[in-house]
Amino acid sequence: MKKPARMWGGRFEKAPAAEAEAYSVSLHFDSRLAPYDLAVSLAHSRALRKAGILTEKELRLIRRGLLAVEKDVRSGTADFVTGEEDIHSWVENRLREKVGEAADKLHTGRSRNDQVAQDLRLYLLDRVDEIRALLKELKDAVIDTAERYEGAIAAGHTHLQPAQPVLLAHHLLAYFEMFQRDSDRLRELRPRIAVLTLGSGALAGTSIPLDRRLLARELGLKELSANSMDAVSDRDFVVEFLSCASLVMIHLSRLSEELILWSHPALGWAEIGEEYCTGSSLMPQKRNPDMAELARGKTGRVTGSLAGVLTLLKGLPLTYNRDLQEDKEPVFDTADTILSSLRVMAPLMKGVAFRPDRLLETARAGYSFATDLAEFLALKGLPFRQAHAVVGKLVKWCGQGDVAPEDLTVADLQRFSPLFDSGSLKLLTAEASVRSKRGPGGTAPARVRAALKKARTRNS
Repeated sequence: MKKPARMWGGRFEKAPAAEAEAYSVSLHFDSRLAPYDLAVSLAHSRALRKAGILTEKELRLIRRGLLAVEKDVRSGTADFVTGEEDIHSWVENRLREKVGEAADKLHTGRSRNDQVAQDLRLYLLDRVDEIRALLKELKDAVIDTAERYEGAIAAGHTHLQPAQPVLLAHHLLAYFEMFQRDSDRLRELRPRIAVLTLGSGALAGTSIPLDRRLLARELGLKELSANSMDAVSDRDFVVEFLSCASLVMIHLSRLSEELILWSHPALGWAEIGEEYCTGSSLMPQKRNPDMAELARGKTGRVTGSLAGVLTLLKGLPLTYNRDLQEDKEPVFDTADTILSSLRVMAPLMKGVAFRPDRLLETARAGYSFATDLAEFLALKGLPFRQAHAVVGKLVKWCGQGDVAPEDLTVADLQRFSPLFDSGSLKLLTAEASVRSKRGPGGTAPARVRAALKKARTRNS
């Protein structure tokens, strides 16, 4: 097969060294930008017609050729192993095969610098929409599970130690808030991605009178880049996407970690569905939470991509530098990783089965009523620091004497403070502790019911 002509070969007498050519080729990964490069070229052809570069006949011919290439791409018949340097040269050469010399006019008034920036922006707009749609499914799964176990009481933890009783639904809704922020961040990022860079040329703009607003309308964009030098070298939108994606994965990792802990037989709080677990090739009894572990592990790939691109951009002089070719593989890998993780974690979460009896048992253990007793004394007028010390001594006494909360009497309590009375005994249960947290954002049943209803509305 004859090697395709290079887009930039006119100034050179010698061909690139074989190792240099292999080192610089990007078609094997940027071929996934083909639909976006074709959309950009279709829009650009209209602008060239309006600028008088193309005749009406040439416009029709070029558009027909581009649509034929697009059909090949969408049908999966396109061959991306053809010796081209990148997706831009691949599209141009495929177009030339279909329409002849008319294809040579298409690159008028543009550079691969503004072209690739535009392709990548369009690609990320689609990925942002896909991720937000999957986040909605995950949030629905969290709400569904929280509603299914609305009355279940669990032990809330700090330092991975039992701290205070909470409703399980309240705990799960904390993850709803994380994923809601993730979705909000991506929504807020979208306008910063949806910017037209075409018309910026290599760095200085172009003397061809391109109608940039026409280009924006053709591509469904509203904002035009304000500075051509910034437009071709800006990758802030890539960093922001990777940052948003990293937070999504970190939240998935935190949820995964808890599911892994909760499903340990020593706790027995929850069971992940068999279809999201695997066994052992050696130990017949094993039921391993592999999907949750993979989500936890894949988080490192995404945060690593963010660190890599930040390092890539540090110290780059204006404007375009070939270093920026290295932004695409981290973006593509991150998009693939986050989408596959969300596709697994939403149904996994929906199918988790909790054990309310085991949850309540843990919530009742460890003198989890202690803070409520200290606050009871504070409401009676005792300074909280003193109340804290009183209850600390009470808990130590209970532990030394192996006294269970349900065995405490008023006399026992009054050994430590005369402010305790018969009403204090009502505070010595996990149920009472949960009911007492009636403030906004608290774990009281009425507050959690309202939060569930509001979450459902926010996610609609």
